[in-house]
Amino acid sequence: MGDASEQKARQYYDDFSDSYERGRGYGYHQMIDDLEVQVTAPYARDARVLELGCGTGLILARIAEVAKEAVGIDLSEGMAQRAKERGLEVHIGSVCPFEDEEFDLTYSFKVLAHVPDIDAAIREATRVTRPGGHLLLEFYNPWSLRYLAKKVAGSQPIGDDRTEADISTRWDSPRDIPGLLPPNLELVDYYGVRVLTPFAAVHRIPGVARGLSRAEQLASRSPLRYFGGFLIAVLRKS
Repeated sequence: MGDASEQKARQYYDDFSDSYERGRGYGYHQMIDDLEVQVTAPYARDARVLELGCGTGLILARIAEVAKEAVGIDLSEGMAQRAKERGLEVHIGSVCPFEDEEFDLTYSFKVLAHVPDIDAAIREATRVTRPGGHLLLEFYNPWSLRYLAKKVAGSQPIGDDRTEADISTRWDSPRDIPGLLPPNLELVDYYGVRVLTPFAAVHRIPGVARGLSRAEQLASRSPLRYFGGFLIAVLRKS
């Protein structure tokens, strides 16, 4: 990131850190976290793992239970501090302070869509991953109900005195993503997260949430996965 955009993003997430976990741990947000962990855990088992943009450590804490070593990095000091309070190893910064080929698995959720220089971010993720290792990189998918819902609803509040409009957001379809990858990354597959959910509030409807969550689990690996609002690209480094 450039200095100005990096500072803006850091301030945004520092402000957001106080309220980030409000409403999490159940319902829609818990479903999203569960799906992302289900994708990640098999690759993380007994591996050296890095999460780029670990936030408050909600995902990293669960991955640390199966990994040989789990490390996080986040731009925001406020977010990283909360992850450290969970007992996690977390670094603060926008550039990885790690050696080449240090990790078996590098993953990132809900981050790349907000990084202006996405090419540089993917190169860094690739650099720190060993040959034969994997990357799980999540993109915001315009081929999705989530995208349509965002267009209809507009920018929503995400914390105290903050809305989604306060941070830049990009959308990359399954057709776009291969063009973002360096030549030493092989696209293995996709997982779709939030394929069927039209808007998050439906998970507050009694009797709907459990069935829809189960349907989302099935859809994440089905041919419908290409329409996930969050699209996880499974990549292997050669």
